[in-house]
Amino acid sequence: MSSILADLPLFPLHTVLFPDGLLPLKIFEARYLDMMRDCLRDQSPFGVCMIRSGNEVARPDEPTVPESVGCLAHLLDCDVQEYGLMQIKVKGGHRFRLLSTRVEPSGLLRGMAEPIGEDPPPDGRAYLAPHAACAEVLERIIKGVADRDPNNVPFLKPYRFEDPIWLSNRLAEILPIPLRARQKLMEIEDAEARLEIVHHFMQQHQML
Repeated sequence: MSSILADLPLFPLHTVLFPDGLLPLKIFEARYLDMMRDCLRDQSPFGVCMIRSGNEVARPDEPTVPESVGCLAHLLDCDVQEYGLMQIKVKGGHRFRLLSTRVEPSGLLRGMAEPIGEDPPPDGRAYLAPHAACAEVLERIIKGVADRDPNNVPFLKPYRFEDPIWLSNRLAEILPIPLRARQKLMEIEDAEARLEIVHHFMQQHQML
């Protein structure tokens, strides 16, 4: 992995971004509009972190505290239809671990972060049966969404159903999993373990 991310702009949200995930956002706060303009100009990513405490719209008496593990967000699309409102779509990149944070006078959070590498590939064959069952469910979900609204499938192509990292991340995004549990799934550095957890979740909820 590359070296330390020394001055990463952060966007704390009540959501979790996964590697290769698609996230649409509406930007209206001045500090984040400025951040997006800088990212567009420099073609640089920003960091998305789930909020541990506080609010998306920060208050002077209640600072926003992010989780320590987040995901880089790369801008895919940007649209300004009215003054003061920017609609963007981002793609999740590498995860990172925050080492420290600071707050600018504008209220924008910046962090020093250590990149986290991709999950290692599964070792062995025990994951193959859960993988096949999970891939079938995700294909069914994608087909159902595409049949209803082909322009709003919440995943980016290509669909890599054979890849346990991609598959486990997409299921962790879309299943009705509590937000803090979703964060923990994103933090796991083991695709086979993440796949096993989502497979167990689907069994419990009779989705298989």
